Amino acid sequence: MTTLVNRPNTALLVIDVQNGVVGKAYDRDNVVANIATLVDKARAADVDVVWVQHNSDELPRDSENWQFVPELVRRDAEPLVHKAYGDSFEETDLESVLAARRIGRLVVAGAQTDECIRSTLHGAIIRGYDATLVGDAHTTEDLSPYGAPPPDKVIAHTNLGTSSHHPQTRIPPDPTPGTTPRRPHSTPLAMTDGHSTACANDGASRDQNPVAPGRSRRPVPARSARPPGQMQFHLIPWNAANRVHLNLPS
Repeated sequence: MTTLVNRPNTALLVIDVQNGVVGKAYDRDNVVANIATLVDKARAADVDVVWVQHNSDELPRDSENWQFVPELVRRDAEPLVHKAYGDSFEETDLESVLAARRIGRLVVAGAQTDECIRSTLHGAIIRGYDATLVGDAHTTEDLSPYGAPPPDKVIAHTNLGTSSHHPQTRIPPDPTPGTTPRRPHSTPLAMTDGHSTACANDGASRDQNPVAPGRSRRPVPARSARPPGQMQFHLIPWNAANRVHLNLPS
């Protein structure tokens, strides 16, 4: 349930599925095929598809690496958001694009799992959006030679992180005598529809997306109070039943 006022609509957010981003990504072809299916379902259901395209030294605008993969073709009428940071909201017009379409719920797919996907999910949460990560429609590259976990573990961990928390608020143990009690790092929020539970916390999310020196954070849109115990961020596995749950045709 979004906390944004008068935002009843849903959008599919396709993040950075570009040649230079997913060219060597884990399970690239299957993930791209799943994203293509999501795009087709969204269009058939008249759900907005919003495309995000990253620009950087490695992805210079109009270069081959910068282009979306050939399997995914954006329609001219579908919004395109250019970004230069991990969070798709940071110094972009994404919020105004969504506000103009009265969108309060985002279905997220794309790359890379451990960078722009996570950053954008956190960016959406702190701005009051519902954010749905499609479990089989995001990927990342193999950075294990540099000490990172293998990509399948990164993806699994990201999926687990959106579904493994107990729905009740965790209470920290009694502090050791003479010490100051610590506030929990996060408050798990129970989903209300029988799917996975999730965890989100505005303060923790902001720590994940610090503002660079010299820049200010974009204004957070007006939101209504969130009733306790309702979900804010959750994982939807890729299966026919949940395609119905996403309000997309099965």
